[in-house]
Amino acid sequence: MTPPREKSAGPLQGIRVLDFTAMIAGPYCTRLLADSGAQVIKVEPPEGDYMRGREPVRDGFSAYYSILNCGKQSLCLDLKKSEARELVHELVRQCDVLVENFRPGVMQRLGFGAATLEAKNPRLVYCSISGYGQSGAASERPAYAPIVHAASGYELANLHYQDNPEQPLKSALFTADYLTGVHAFGAICAALVRRARTGHGERIDCALMDSMLGMLAYECAAAQFPVRRPRPIFRPTRALDGFLIIAPISPANFADLAQAIDHPEWLNDRRFVSSEARAENWDALMREIDLWAADKTAAQCEAILSKGGVPCSRYHTVGEAMALPYAAERGLLSTVRDGAGEVKVPNAPFHMRESDVRAREFVAALGEHNAHVLRECLDWSRDAIDGLASRGVLCGTPSGVAQ
Repeated sequence: MTPPREKSAGPLQGIRVLDFTAMIAGPYCTRLLADSGAQVIKVEPPEGDYMRGREPVRDGFSAYYSILNCGKQSLCLDLKKSEARELVHELVRQCDVLVENFRPGVMQRLGFGAATLEAKNPRLVYCSISGYGQSGAASERPAYAPIVHAASGYELANLHYQDNPEQPLKSALFTADYLTGVHAFGAICAALVRRARTGHGERIDCALMDSMLGMLAYECAAAQFPVRRPRPIFRPTRALDGFLIIAPISPANFADLAQAIDHPEWLNDRRFVSSEARAENWDALMREIDLWAADKTAAQCEAILSKGGVPCSRYHTVGEAMALPYAAERGLLSTVRDGAGEVKVPNAPFHMRESDVRAREFVAALGEHNAHVLRECLDWSRDAIDGLASRGVLCGTPSGVAQ
């Protein structure tokens, strides 16, 4: 048996990131950087990231926060104090990447605008994440994911696909945040490759609105040109005890479906004989599938269809998905520890053969790494660090203030 390959610490090992992010989009981006081996220094205000208090909370620690911020060091600074701002300028010289997701203009007012920091470190990759970008008439608008979902056309596009559209659907899913976080992560990695080639840093402007509109490829095309035939709309099929979704998209998928559910005559049915015919009669095909599934459990349906090679799945809760054999086989989850104990967190959604990409095991308390960061990055003495703490420049946990 071939022994398992020993992996390196991560493809971004040796990259140092100064993280001025909060909420979701920015923290998810920097979480991916930490998963990839970068040293991520999360700069937090004295009250900490707002997400530290978000449910679900147990024993005073938010599992939600832990999922988004595991593997990052916490540096807690009172940026109202000039010494704290000077400290950031010193740290920038020792960092490769800065990520921020304030509203445009905030970093400039703090003295941390891109031009100011580039003058101190021309190799810095400076990534800004916002709702509507760093310039233009909309840039000052406050934006969270639900706002951008509505503004981008995403919600009305989804409403168009419903059977009885009356009003946009309610949601508490923050697609725009996670999607933009992934785009920012990719852009940072690309900028680091460019820096290795040229020696120069980069400014990255990543917007939630751009990310959402960018994922609506079909809808953007349909907004410009007439559609001769509506696209198939995938909907749940009801079984005895739940739902499953079936997607016989290609001709091969459809042939497998007809054979798997004992309807080989469909292969010669004029309604379904070609891709064009099936698109015209998609609702009729779905009704036939409903009839087949009505007297079977969702698990039975899934087993029959999967055996026949038909794309399908039961609808699972998130908890059920986390417990699937697939999750274990793929190493989908890691266990990390915060102040209340263990939390299972999703790993980065990609694997590398030679590099260890995964959630790092710790979740920092507020200000836990104050002293560590200043000693490692700036070679400060304990007395100097204690002096900053006594003047309120450094905040957070006692261990973080003077460890």
